[in-house]
Amino acid sequence: MEPTENTTNELIVRIESKYSKLSKGQKRLADYVCKNYDKAVFLTAARLGEIVGVSESTVVRFATQLGYKGYPGFQKALEELVRNKLNSIQRMEVTYGRITQSEILETVLHSDIEKIKQTLSAIDHKAFNLAIDTILGAEKIYVIGIRSCAPLASFLSFYLNLVCDDVTTVTTNSSSEIFEQLIRINEKDVIIGISFPRYSMRTLKALEFASNRKAKVITLTDSIHSPMNLYSSCNLIARSDMASIVDSLVAPLSVINALIVALCMKKQKEVVSTLETLEEIWDEYQVYSGDELNPVSGTVSVEQGEEDAGGSEKDE
Repeated sequence: MEPTENTTNELIVRIESKYSKLSKGQKRLADYVCKNYDKAVFLTAARLGEIVGVSESTVVRFATQLGYKGYPGFQKALEELVRNKLNSIQRMEVTYGRITQSEILETVLHSDIEKIKQTLSAIDHKAFNLAIDTILGAEKIYVIGIRSCAPLASFLSFYLNLVCDDVTTVTTNSSSEIFEQLIRINEKDVIIGISFPRYSMRTLKALEFASNRKAKVITLTDSIHSPMNLYSSCNLIARSDMASIVDSLVAPLSVINALIVALCMKKQKEVVSTLETLEEIWDEYQVYSGDELNPVSGTVSVEQGEEDAGGSEKDE
């Protein structure tokens, strides 16, 4: 067996440790998977067996021999390997090779639905509840997410600010800026790190920094094997898309929504009071326009103050 360069992960380690005890057919499977994991991830057990020249049952036994719960468990391990190894160009090539233009909308939406289902079936409810208690008990909350995860961090921070007193979104133009913003983090605080493949080293370093200063660390990432979990005592796992030029972060956003709702339920009175105050401020400072859509005529009417209307009185 000659595993490809830089492919060491749990699956490869299992194959290497079991290789000498595999049958000839299973060794052929192992060799194919290690050399062609980016292709094997999309194959059914029957198709993989056909390519390698073994029966479907041999493929299933191979997965079981490696310690997985049948072929589906083996496929998930393959997805983990591919998710971490493919670069953006390879992801795009794999995706565009699988679907036609006419199938894109249906395929992508169904994929997102599936990611939410997978997240729901696997998420750790104890970790979720621990995250809520940790956030509520923190003196200050820091949220960090970089690149495609930045909108998730911003969204979470926006709503956390309605529930909690001191929330900071860690901006990430440079590594030095991150540490400058975290300089006062301590054991009374919590940091929430959001990162999905390809994992952000800056996010990881921020979590390491916070952990070294005894702050509590919560992560939102895609796998228990994610490097983000190295410094975390509370791991929220949400499935992200594995082979696409665009990161699918629908499931992580759903988990964030659930967190926000749970926090609001815990602090209902405070949230209602905050929203009432905000409504008064928004009204006083005309934050939102008075645009209204007439559902009957379909026309838009704009309510204007006296100054906006030039101070003229309305016709009787």
